[in-house]
Amino acid sequence: MLVIASVIERQYLGLGTGRLHEMPSQIGAAASVAAFAHTIMEPDELPQILARAFTIFSSERPRPVYIEVPIDVLSCSADHIPIHRASLPSRPAPPPDVIAKAAALLCSAQNPFVILGDGSVDAASEAISQVERLDAPVVTTIHAKGILPPDHPLFLGSTLGYPPVRVAIEQADVVLAVGTEFSETDQFPDQHKLAMKRKLVRIDIDPEQFLRLYPADIAILGDARLALAALNEALAQPGWSTGANSRGTQHAAEIRCQTRKLWDANMLVHQRLLDVLQTALPGLVITGDSTQPVYSANIMYNPPRPRSYFTSTTGFGTLGYALPAAIGAKLAAPERPVVAIIGDGGLQFTLPELVSAIEAKTPVIILLWNNQGYGEIKHWMVNRGIAPIGTNLYTPDFLTIAKGYGCSAHRAKSLAHLQALLQQAGQQTTPILIEIQENEAWLAGPGTMN
Repeated sequence: MLVIASVIERQYLGLGTGRLHEMPSQIGAAASVAAFAHTIMEPDELPQILARAFTIFSSERPRPVYIEVPIDVLSCSADHIPIHRASLPSRPAPPPDVIAKAAALLCSAQNPFVILGDGSVDAASEAISQVERLDAPVVTTIHAKGILPPDHPLFLGSTLGYPPVRVAIEQADVVLAVGTEFSETDQFPDQHKLAMKRKLVRIDIDPEQFLRLYPADIAILGDARLALAALNEALAQPGWSTGANSRGTQHAAEIRCQTRKLWDANMLVHQRLLDVLQTALPGLVITGDSTQPVYSANIMYNPPRPRSYFTSTTGFGTLGYALPAAIGAKLAAPERPVVAIIGDGGLQFTLPELVSAIEAKTPVIILLWNNQGYGEIKHWMVNRGIAPIGTNLYTPDFLTIAKGYGCSAHRAKSLAHLQALLQQAGQQTTPILIEIQENEAWLAGPGTMN
């Protein structure tokens, strides 16, 4: 993402003279979350800085770039600057000798395991070929959902934090990890360090990742799609069989069975909601906030294609993310239904973005999980023996507010009603808010499609 912002005049930068909108270091704040940040001091700098930004976008780990332009530079003439398209580099291909070394190790593996991170979302077909050649159980990180079909017999879902998966990784003689930083938030609910006792092969476009958390025994620097394609070509054995009797599929089935036994009653409630979403809105995109159903979806929800699930529960964990993210997703993929799953606390951070949705003509669906507070935070306070504080909120009448913005708004009365509302929403041209009260009796169990 390229972010272009203005800033105070050049002569006042860093002086602390109380100019309108002045910060001690606006660029310092942006630089902490960007690949790089730059202040344009003269118009002539712009072509080089833009080329640098798009070089990162085309050939490195995708991250935002921030460019700020002082307001006095905005008024300068740029007529003398030649306009030409810079020649951008392609994504790096892996070294053949490293591929050969990794292929030899993987060929010798008797009990391999694969972890696919969101760095591999553009390499779905290559990733599927890889795990099938290895006949290896595979997990994806949260934002890598959709790389494997949900019903693939080697697929374990996004369950990196569950004991049966962690034991399988510990027992593996070779682990292949593609495009993942092994973040803490991808390993919920058990966020202790993984025990990898044998060999680790890592594929990543960012060389620093090879030494972070889990140093690689074999480090393959390159684009995930190119690296996996080269590795597939180097692996001679056909490996996996489509039948249910291969070693890998039997192992994966055992792990799935053991893992699902650990899902609690609340997760099963959330699973019913997610099932209704997928039934009512095929091909949907979900943007998730830091709310209880999303934490369950991180583990249980498996879309049929990549780039279908985005959530703020990884990384910064910002509240209010889901609504503006849904607007962006709908603008990027107008042909797909987009659902923001958000809590009553999170929605109050970005509720005015309903105006943006109306103005941009983006018929997003806001699925509001209302538990009158910060339910996830309260849950963890109670679990740790802490008396909850600051977790109960005054919640306004969201339906009336949404209607005031020009949206349609409804409270779901059953799973069948929810499904009907979602199907109706898929035909609308304006946003719709659907509220679900956490304490509704119809959420409790089977027979709730009435």
